[in-house]
Amino acid sequence: MAVVVGVLVVGGGAGAIIGGILSDQGLLPGDSMELAWQSPPDRGAAYGNGDWLVGDTVVRSRFDAVTAFDTGSGQKRWEHAVPGRDEICAVSRTADGSVALLAHGEQGKTDVDGEVEQDRGCATVTALDLTSGRELWRTRRAPETGQLDTEPDLVATGGGLAVVRDGDEDWHYELPGAARSLRGDQALRAFDLRTGAPRWKAAVPGGCFPHRVAAAARHVVAVLVCDRTELRLAAFDPASGKERWTVPLDRRSVDVRADVTFLSADPLVVRVVETAPSGLRAHLAFGSDGRPQGRVEFDGGAGKIDEYQPARAIVDEDGGRLLALTTVRCRRWECDRVVAFDLTSGRELWHTTLHNQDEGLALHSRGGRVTVLVDRGYKQSKKEGLYVLDAATGEEKDRRSYSEDVNHDKPVADLIVQDGLVIAVQSGEGTRSFAAYRPW
Repeated sequence: MAVVVGVLVVGGGAGAIIGGILSDQGLLPGDSMELAWQSPPDRGAAYGNGDWLVGDTVVRSRFDAVTAFDTGSGQKRWEHAVPGRDEICAVSRTADGSVALLAHGEQGKTDVDGEVEQDRGCATVTALDLTSGRELWRTRRAPETGQLDTEPDLVATGGGLAVVRDGDEDWHYELPGAARSLRGDQALRAFDLRTGAPRWKAAVPGGCFPHRVAAAARHVVAVLVCDRTELRLAAFDPASGKERWTVPLDRRSVDVRADVTFLSADPLVVRVVETAPSGLRAHLAFGSDGRPQGRVEFDGGAGKIDEYQPARAIVDEDGGRLLALTTVRCRRWECDRVVAFDLTSGRELWHTTLHNQDEGLALHSRGGRVTVLVDRGYKQSKKEGLYVLDAATGEEKDRRSYSEDVNHDKPVADLIVQDGLVIAVQSGEGTRSFAAYRPW
């Protein structure tokens, strides 16, 4: 390989062409990424719930277990299986310190006639130390239904708290005025994250029920269903659970059937996708007092954001930006861009167009650098590539090709960058949940 490099340096035009080919194939030293390790493929009906990075350990959850791997070697460190016939319904998006939350429930059994009993609901919350896989504590929650459907933002960690939302009512189909057995002011609880000691029940406004939750050091936030017809956003004091403010999600009423999730608790950014063709489809930012700030539409002047690929839009907490992969028309074809938006105003700060129809798969931002995983499917190699951009300006700092395929036909759920490694997180049956690459 060293001989080839020498030829490329002195060989002029032909050498440059060969160098370009080797670079595109991920075979040029200093311009490539090579496989460091992969986790074993998931077998059976495996689907991902979440992933976390804690020190030099990456952790992923799926429906039946949580597994940790050493970031340097890929060696499995520990595995925590949920008990009996339980399945994991939801996990906290973040780990506060080294602790994450799992919500899980018992799957229905099959009787002698082949009939399946109803599931017992997502009735248990477990706090897990991600450095060891040790269960710290466990508590019961009130699921109200027997459904075990996975649901985002059911539990959250932040500011030393574990936050749990009780009740699993299906707002998509519930009729206005229907009875509910659990009062709204009983449905949002906080616990000490390490001990499980109860801290408070939130004072939710009358006529409202918590739907999605997130937590940070300065507040606990929740999306509320109010009067069974509208979604609102509320913030609570993390010390007492007292309501600080409640505001509409948007200047017009947001339907209860909307898909609403938290991108970040602080800065506070919410992702809203209404089901109606003309409905709201945007990322909404709010100030610490609940006032609306930046608004970034899924289909706006900066291009179209794919609502089915959440890893294509992230919050850069260091710089107060929303970073998104958008698709725009470039002459005769479509191309992808990385776009940075200011969270306070929603205006575009910069954009960088990916080269040669590279398709963006996932984003990561930390330490002033944005890492972009791309599919270079336009090439015969059909391999991945990697961009590194300056988070403040969008200036390209590095661009590399992968020498081996990351199996991009499976969804990329997240991107982790740690100690020079780039780790793609995938979910779905038959996938390797982690694929770690290093530069060479």
